Amino acid sequence: MSQANQTWVTEFLLLGLSDDPQTQVLLFVLFLTVYVATVLGSLLLICLVLTDSQLHTPMYFFLANLSMADLFFSTNIVPQAIVHMLTRRKVISFMGCATQIFLFLIFGSTQCDLLAVMSYDRYLAICDPMHYPSIMTWKVCGHLALGCWVSGLVASLVDTTFTLQLPYQGDNKIAHFFCEAPALLPLASADTHQAETAIFLMGVVILLAPVSFILASYGSIIVTVIRMKTTSGRLKAFSTCGSHLLVVILFYGTGIISYMIPKSSKNQGKLVSVFYAVINPMLNPLIYSLRNKDVKRALRNAVNRGKLHRT
Repeated sequence: MSQANQTWVTEFLLLGLSDDPQTQVLLFVLFLTVYVATVLGSLLLICLVLTDSQLHTPMYFFLANLSMADLFFSTNIVPQAIVHMLTRRKVISFMGCATQIFLFLIFGSTQCDLLAVMSYDRYLAICDPMHYPSIMTWKVCGHLALGCWVSGLVASLVDTTFTLQLPYQGDNKIAHFFCEAPALLPLASADTHQAETAIFLMGVVILLAPVSFILASYGSIIVTVIRMKTTSGRLKAFSTCGSHLLVVILFYGTGIISYMIPKSSKNQGKLVSVFYAVINPMLNPLIYSLRNKDVKRALRNAVNRGKLHRT
């Protein structure tokens, strides 16, 4: 059939993670549990940072921004995926798909930059503590956070524009559980080389450049920690940075597989995306913040204040 006789796609059919009804029920329970944990963990951390004066530091300011990005990132994807697990026909409109891609890239790219900024914050705190207060001022923190959100918007505009400018005619079945640029491009009725190149180059900017900066920062941190004379100082430094490094490995590792190795199998791409789109936003507040002594203390204080108000 010639391209002229094909109709323009007005909606897409998401094939999801599985066709088996029992598997879909299990995935529904898993996704719902993870999403509730993500929302509660992210909101709790944001509220604690806002209300506890002892958490008014650059590290927790960036953590609050990361939690906000996690919350928006997960909300853009998971609720719809949960609803689709209960329906036979998993349909999303063309505009709905475009919006999901756009928001997904904004919040995902912002997370990438925030993790890089947080590694710089830890580098200054550990490697140059004397100058840390004068360098990491609230004005600088505000500019860095704003820069992360703006860069996320720019990256999203570039990738979304190159993806959606292609004609989509005929096939409308997306082999994924949400709309994502690498999953949408195979449906285009034109050559996708230019769009794939743009996405790859933005992946270099958003994924490889920040992760290289993070590795360089942690290389300097490790050298500094090894030179510390006290064991307690080493343990405190490794405790502070260990959680951040774990988040970085999970988020960047799965993101690079999807966006820097676009020819991976469809099933592999879907499974990898579950980690960075669903699981990772839940893990961030758990392994990065709620296990932190300062956050635990702030949580205890909040609970005690709540008890006093009720009495």
